[in-house]
Amino acid sequence: MTHTQIVATSVLDIACEISGPDGGTPVILLHGWPDDTRTWDRVLPALHSSGCRTYVPYLRGFGRTRFRAAETMRSGQVSALGRDVLELADGLGLERFAVIGHDWGARAAYVATCLAPDRVTHCVTLSVGWGTNSPDQPLSLRQVQNYWYHWYMALDRGERLVREERRAFTHHIWRAWTPNWDLSDAEFAATAAAFDNPDWAEVVLHSYRVRWGLAATDPRYAETERRLADDPRIASPTLLLHGAADPCNEPATSEGKEGLFTSTYRRVLLDGVGHFPQREAADHVAAEILAFLG
Repeated sequence: MTHTQIVATSVLDIACEISGPDGGTPVILLHGWPDDTRTWDRVLPALHSSGCRTYVPYLRGFGRTRFRAAETMRSGQVSALGRDVLELADGLGLERFAVIGHDWGARAAYVATCLAPDRVTHCVTLSVGWGTNSPDQPLSLRQVQNYWYHWYMALDRGERLVREERRAFTHHIWRAWTPNWDLSDAEFAATAAAFDNPDWAEVVLHSYRVRWGLAATDPRYAETERRLADDPRIASPTLLLHGAADPCNEPATSEGKEGLFTSTYRRVLLDGVGHFPQREAADHVAAEILAFLG
């Protein structure tokens, strides 16, 4: 039985879907962009069967999650997403937990784990390598091409697309990022409803613009940004799953990150899988996660 709990944090009322055995091992699962909580539906049964209690929130700007005050900046910074995870755990009364994240959720998982290694028992990320958030990061020409949507959203016409044609835009993204998987209209529609959140466009535009230094940062997260810059090493055991056919973040972007981890770190490439491994290869993903969680 799944129930949704609204968890109050410093800036958000986070809608979080909770399921699995009472008293089970707590696992927070974080979706990415353009996606929502439905992305984990194929993975959750295996986690529940193994004794995990799962907490699946809508990220800021998605679904039923809302900002608590009109004057709060609709920041999409990675540091803000990571802080949201820790405040969600506080609100849920979770002292220690595992975190699993895809895309934006992977970045949030890295940040939360980096900030609170004493609380995050295991970190599992999908499709995103750590240390890929800096505006001055090196990019191959292929990756520059892959990031076309980043550059487009920096333009006025890209902003109009996000605001006025979000379903057409995100549907195109899904098609492009899953070259070896048949996307059903029903599956896309079930998730795209989460993009009707009144803050979705603002959060999305800020996230992709601030990532490249094209928008102002939120002063609320200045100290978090400093902490991450001073020491980006992650001390919790970490597993990275990356589709070998990912057309968004090519696998090379997650190579050579071992020096950023001071505990167990494992990177697994999934043959033939695109940007959404948890949807495209759920059984394989679930098996890797359960083996890692032990």
